[in-house]
Amino acid sequence: MTDLQPSKRTFIDLSHRIYDGLITYKGLPAPIMCDYLSREESKKIYGDGYQVQIGKIEMVSNTGTYIDTPFHFAADGDDLAQVSLELLADLPTVVIDAKDSIEIGLHFFENADVAGKAVLINTNWSKHWNSEQYFENHAYLTEEAAQWLLNNGVKLVGIDSHNIDDTRGQKRPVHSLLLANEVLICEHLTNLDKVPTSGARFYAVPPKITGVGTFPVRAFVQIN
Repeated sequence: MTDLQPSKRTFIDLSHRIYDGLITYKGLPAPIMCDYLSREESKKIYGDGYQVQIGKIEMVSNTGTYIDTPFHFAADGDDLAQVSLELLADLPTVVIDAKDSIEIGLHFFENADVAGKAVLINTNWSKHWNSEQYFENHAYLTEEAAQWLLNNGVKLVGIDSHNIDDTRGQKRPVHSLLLANEVLICEHLTNLDKVPTSGARFYAVPPKITGVGTFPVRAFVQIN
């Protein structure tokens, strides 16, 4: 029998680090992270032979790099526990170069093959992460472009910006359109400049939680 040799694979992390006090979306509370059981306190249970730590986290589900499922915008939409893994993992990927642009319109997607793929929009806005500028006049996708992506069979849309919609008003047409058609959204990505235009596989899998529509993910791509 021939020995199977491990394939050479490269992984690129597309997620921001989550930590105590992080502000992801202005107006939403920062996560609170602490010990539920500290290593020192664990000695009372296990003696001096073992020291364990059990953490406690209090946070809103829109924290860090996260996935949006249909339940986020519709009470009868699929939540984190209902969304198929086929929509979250091993997705062929196309990266759209929209660096340093604010309004990401239809012309950015001309001739792009998006059918069945995760479309990751590289706006370079992640360079402003964890700053006041990140929240203001950020890069966003237009409704027209979102409709084109939907018409052409996109499976997931990710963006390295504060929001996939223009947040200067109350309407969120891109969220409404994509999520209503079971196209998932991944926001607050980073490192998209390191991902090739095509050929990578995208993963962004959240915990299997009932009754919640958004949650942080360890988003990444795999390149064989």
